[in-house]
Amino acid sequence: MGKKLKYRDVVKREGPKTFNKRKLNKSNNKNNEKRNKTISNGSFKRKLNQKKNESNKRIRKNSENEHKVEEPIQNQSSESDSEDAVTVDYMKLLRDSFGDKIQKVSNEAVSSESSSSEEELEEESDKTELHKPDEIEREDDDDNDDDDDDNDDDEDDNNDVQNDTQQEEDTVDDSHDPFVKHVCYELHPNLLQNLQSESQHLAEIHKITWPKLGELLIRIPKCETIETVKHTLLDTTTYAIPSPIPKKLHPKDYFIKPQILPNLHLANKSVIKQEETILSSFQQEMFSIINNYQDFYFPERTFDNAEDIRFVYSLHAINHILKTRIKILHHNSKLGKREDVPEEYRDQGLVRPKVLIVVPFKDSAYKVINCMINIMFQEDKGNVVKKLRFVEDYTGNQLYFPKKNPKPDDYEKTFCGNIGDDFKIGLTVTKKSLKLYSDFYSSDIIVASPLGLRTIIKAPGEPDRDFDFLTSIELLILDQTDIFFMQNWFHVMHLFDHLHLKPKELHGTDVSRVRQWCLNLWSKYYRQTLIFSSCQLPHIEALFTKNCTNFAGKVKVANRFESGKINEVYVQMQHIFHKFNAASPVEMVEKRFEFFVEKVLPLHRDTAMTQTLIFIPSYYDYVRIRNHFKKEDVSFVQICEYSKESKVARARDMFFHGDAHFLLYTERYHFYNRIRIKGIRHLIFYQLPCYSHFYSEMCNLMQEFNMNKKVGSMDNMTVSVIYTKYDILQLAPLLGTERAVRMLESERDVHMLLTERR
Repeated sequence: MGKKLKYRDVVKREGPKTFNKRKLNKSNNKNNEKRNKTISNGSFKRKLNQKKNESNKRIRKNSENEHKVEEPIQNQSSESDSEDAVTVDYMKLLRDSFGDKIQKVSNEAVSSESSSSEEELEEESDKTELHKPDEIEREDDDDNDDDDDDNDDDEDDNNDVQNDTQQEEDTVDDSHDPFVKHVCYELHPNLLQNLQSESQHLAEIHKITWPKLGELLIRIPKCETIETVKHTLLDTTTYAIPSPIPKKLHPKDYFIKPQILPNLHLANKSVIKQEETILSSFQQEMFSIINNYQDFYFPERTFDNAEDIRFVYSLHAINHILKTRIKILHHNSKLGKREDVPEEYRDQGLVRPKVLIVVPFKDSAYKVINCMINIMFQEDKGNVVKKLRFVEDYTGNQLYFPKKNPKPDDYEKTFCGNIGDDFKIGLTVTKKSLKLYSDFYSSDIIVASPLGLRTIIKAPGEPDRDFDFLTSIELLILDQTDIFFMQNWFHVMHLFDHLHLKPKELHGTDVSRVRQWCLNLWSKYYRQTLIFSSCQLPHIEALFTKNCTNFAGKVKVANRFESGKINEVYVQMQHIFHKFNAASPVEMVEKRFEFFVEKVLPLHRDTAMTQTLIFIPSYYDYVRIRNHFKKEDVSFVQICEYSKESKVARARDMFFHGDAHFLLYTERYHFYNRIRIKGIRHLIFYQLPCYSHFYSEMCNLMQEFNMNKKVGSMDNMTVSVIYTKYDILQLAPLLGTERAVRMLESERDVHMLLTERR
C-alpha cells in the first residue's frame, strides 16, 4: 500500500520547491505492482487487465499534474533568491498533484482521535477481515483479497466523518446536552470540597414517584455556587453543577446521535409496543435518569425486564462514545491549522477506554455486544471485525438441564448460554464498523467479568500488573450485580480499588488534549455508575453509597414490598424469628455466632430435633460453625461450594437416613446447583438468604413425600430464623416492608408466624 502521508507532514513540514519526478514514478510503480496482483479467495477475484488500466490512468493523471505543478514553482523560485521570501500553498499543490489521494490523507488526519490511535486502528483494519452482522464468514490468515475494498470503505468512512463533523459543528457543543454539561466543565472548589468530605449531610434528598419505576430516592450534592463566574470582562469561567431532579424526557430531548437514531426502532422491536416509537414506557423513565448522567441503582432486575435494561444502557454507552468521538473530530479539524491547543479543546482522558461494562457470564457479554451492534447498524449495513471469533468464543458450552426432576425456571434462565466467567474484550467504535478484540488502550468500550479483570489487575507484587486502562473510565455499568456476590465479591472491590489511579505510563496520550479534571485525578467525581441487581444486598448498598461519588448526584429505586416470599410457602409449620442486638455491622458478625451457639443450637441438639439443616449464606460463617461442631464433637455432615460430588452424595444419604444430626448447607452451593435435599424436618437460617425466594424454596422441601418415614414425625417440623436490624434488606422482601418494620421496632425478640398447607 505504500507509506501513508500524515496530515502533520502536509501542514507543518516545509515542502520542496520542486517535485522529484523519478521518485514519484517509482512510488507509483511500486503501488501498481502491489495492486496488479490477482488474488482469489472463494468468490472474490480481481481482474488483471482492469487493474492495469486503472493504474495506468492514475500514472498518466499524476504525470500530467506533476508537470503543471513544477512550472509555477520554478517561476516563483526565479523571482526570489531567498527561500523565506517564497510563499507557496503546499496543500493546494499537493491536492492538485495527487487528487483524491491527498483528500483521503486529509480525511484520515481529521478522523484520528489523537496523533496515533485512529490511524493505527485503520491500518490494523486493513489486515483484518470484516464481517457483516448477519453474514459470518470464516476468518483466514490471508485477507489480502479484501485490502482494496477495505481501503475504499475507509476512504468513504473518512469522507462521511468529515461531512458529519461539518454538519454537527453547531450541535457538538450544545449547552443543553447533558453530556456537555457533565464532562466539559470543571468543578467549583466548594462543590469539590463537599464531594471530598464524603459527608451524608452535604446532600439534598428528594423523593418522587414515577408510574413504571415507582418510588425514587434522589441524592444531589449541595452546591451553593453559580454556574458562571466572571473574573474580568473577557475572562469568564463556567463550572459544572449537579444535575437537577430527573424529569421524564420527551423523545426530542434524548440527544441521541443521528447516526444511530434510525436503527433504534428495529433494534428494540422485541420490547416496544405498537403505540411506542423508540423506547417503551419503562425504558423512557430509565433513560431519562441515565441520560441525566446521575448514578443509578436499580435492585429490581428480573428476567422480564432484562432486555429493556440491557438496551437502555447499551444505547447510553454507544451514544456517549459517539458524542466523545465527534467532539474530538471536530476539534481535530479546528486544530489542524494551529500549533497551540486552547483549554476549550481539551476533550480526552489520560487513556482511551471510556466505558466499562461488567457482566458475570460470557452469554451476558454476548447479548450486550449484539445489542450494541443492532443499535449501531441496520441490517446488511456496517461491519463487525472478528465477528466469527466472537461468536465462537462466547457461545456454546451450555449446561444440560434434566427433563426429569427439572431445575427451577429461574435457574435455567440464569445459567442458559455460555456461563464462562473469565473473559475480557475490547471494542473500538468507528462510524461504519465495530472492532472487537481491540487492544485495551485502543478501545472505547471494555466488556469483562470481575474475574477477567482480576487476572489483568492482579495483586500487589505479581508481575505484569496492568490497571492503567481503568484511569479514565467515564461510564461504569454493573449488570446482574447480585451474581457477582455469588461468584466472588472481592473481585468487584478489587476493581473499584484500582479505578482512576495515576497511570504508570502515558500510552501515547497527547497531554495537551487531556481534560484538566483528568489531570487532577478527579475522574471518580465525573464517573457515572449504573448498578442493576435482582435483589437488595448490604454489600451492593454500601458500594453504591461509598464508592459512587458522582457530582451529578445519584438515584435509587426504593419501592416497598407489599407481600413477602413467605406467602409462597405451602407447608404447614411454625416459623420462629429470633432477634438479637448488635451495635454495628462489624459487631453483628460476632454477636450472631454467640447467639447461635448459646440460644439456638442447644434447642436443636435434642434427639427429637434430628435431621436439622442449617442454611448459611456466608462461607466464612460456614467454616466457623464447622470448626465449632468439630470441636464440640457434634454429629453433622456438610455441603458447600467446594465439596466434591462424591462427598455431596454421601452427605445427602447420611442426612436422609438420620445417620447425621445436622447438615451444614451454604447458599452459594444452592445457587449453583439447586439440588433437592430430602429428609429436612427442622430448618435453621443462620442468616436470611440473599435471594428471598430461597427461603420458600427450602421450606417447600419439607413435604411428606421427601421424608424418611422411619425417622422422625411429620407433626414436629419447625423453621428458625436469626436476624438483626441490619438484616432489613433481606427481611423486607421475605415478610413485606410493613411487617418487617413492625418486627424490628417491637420490644419482643421472638416472633412466630404460621403457614398453612395448600
